[in-house]
Amino acid sequence: MSIRPLVILPDARLREISAPVGTITGDVRKLAADMLETMYDAPGVGLAGIQIGEAVRIVTIDTSKEKEERKPLVLLDPEIVWTSGETRPYEEGCLSIPDYYAEVIRPDRVRVRFRTLDGETVEREADGLLATCLQHEIDHLNGVLFIDHLSKLKRDRVMKKFAKAAKREAA
Repeated sequence: MSIRPLVILPDARLREISAPVGTITGDVRKLAADMLETMYDAPGVGLAGIQIGEAVRIVTIDTSKEKEERKPLVLLDPEIVWTSGETRPYEEGCLSIPDYYAEVIRPDRVRVRFRTLDGETVEREADGLLATCLQHEIDHLNGVLFIDHLSKLKRDRVMKKFAKAAKREAA
């Protein structure tokens, strides 16, 4: 296992649509382990493969509290199969958009279908933070960022800020 570098906005890879996992190989298992280690190190509650430069449909999540036992989830080829009509606001952040947080309104509950590392297909219903995290990470697999759920003005402001920062780093 190793900690991988994060892909940071405005990197164009964050807009890529990730490919299906396909066969679960040793490389897929290693990628999942690297993603968990990277997510915990950051620290974050979720990570999509593209956030470490791997355009494959893998998501890792752990919404357990800091002092609780870790409860890592690895989802291969996850898809949202149902969302509730009720919505709720949640302040979101993203490891690929460091130190920026904004309130996003999403469905309060979701049902997600995915494969486990054992190849089992599972459907799981979630609410609260886990539902928000699932939607946020699955968005990443489709090239969508949480800032895309904000007003154009706020989104443009964030893009400009990160483009300037990247330009300064490159100089």
